[in-house]
Amino acid sequence: MPWKTNDRVEQRYDLIRQMMTAELTVSELCRRAKISRKTAYKWRKRYQKGRLKALADGCRAPKKVFGRTVELWLERVRRLRKRRPTWGARKLRYRLARDFGAAGLPSVAAITRWLKRWGLARGKRRRKPGPVVLRAPLRAPRRSNEVWTVDFKGSYLIGDGTRVEPLTVRDLYSRYGLLVGLQRSQGMKETRKGFAKIFNKHGLPERIRCDNGTPFGGAGPTGLTRLSAWWVKLGIQVEFIAPGRPDQNGAHEQFHRVYKREVARNPAQTIAGQQRRGNRWLKDYNEERPHEAWGMKPPVERYRGSRRKPGKTLPWSYPAGWERRWVKGNGEINRKGKRRFIGEAFVGDYVGLKRRSAKVWQVYFGPIFIGELHENETGNIRTARYERPK
Repeated sequence: MPWKTNDRVEQRYDLIRQMMTAELTVSELCRRAKISRKTAYKWRKRYQKGRLKALADGCRAPKKVFGRTVELWLERVRRLRKRRPTWGARKLRYRLARDFGAAGLPSVAAITRWLKRWGLARGKRRRKPGPVVLRAPLRAPRRSNEVWTVDFKGSYLIGDGTRVEPLTVRDLYSRYGLLVGLQRSQGMKETRKGFAKIFNKHGLPERIRCDNGTPFGGAGPTGLTRLSAWWVKLGIQVEFIAPGRPDQNGAHEQFHRVYKREVARNPAQTIAGQQRRGNRWLKDYNEERPHEAWGMKPPVERYRGSRRKPGKTLPWSYPAGWERRWVKGNGEINRKGKRRFIGEAFVGDYVGLKRRSAKVWQVYFGPIFIGELHENETGNIRTARYERPK
């Protein structure tokens, strides 16, 4: 209600007095006070019952709250928590139910709220920030296979109603299309099979440029996933574009627009049929379609296959004096009886620990700096924060 806050009781009494004198209509008085007629009659009725005391603001709290925890249960929770300071709400509730029965017992959520109110909640421990590492700027290629760009075009339906995810790979220098592979999902295993196929056919690039989404990028240290960590194992550098900046991979987006216009809009009935259409289109794109960047010559005249062929990947080895720790299936390593979380991208391989000081170790995945391990801490290591130079 838009009353002025200097003296509400006085303003309400003045309104009621003018209503009683009837010099102005109630509608005009309400218009000037910027309140409704219902509000004006409400305060007049209260004044008639309790005079000036009735014009003061009352307590807005509800007289009865359904499900409110009684004081006896609150005292029991408080006493038990002080005896068991490391127990959470679930354990406290279980013990209270065993000792006193479940009648009137507060819920886990209610116990958690009261613990926070009393300042007895443990809360989440804040992770200490790790070192900041500046990413190298994106490379402008000067020859074939120096930079490959990869992405998913975006799912669409083919004729029989099946949804497909086109994985696309292209050589940035020559604009040569390396793959348009239809997948059922963007899962890591299926995507890795697609890359294994083109690595065997065209060789390995020096770098792969991708966005930060799955399955290429993740939220863990360095932004790597198991797929991009596999690229690193093969000797490929990974370039991530800045989040929210698809223009940094703009040439690949143009490749997608042409594919959508010429292939995806009129799909075949089956995945196999649509894949054959995509293969014919990719051959025509590489060998027949003129490209303005090369003086209207097709990309095939500029592209040359890579001489680097994929080999068998072996566990990382590190220099003498470094410690080597195996990353288990949950992304943790064991060191001096402590479990330290490294990252799920590095599962099934060794990380190297390089001593920085008496109780601080720098953690590497091959040539990639992951973060710092402090011996006096537990849980996660202090992961490195990779940032773009401003």
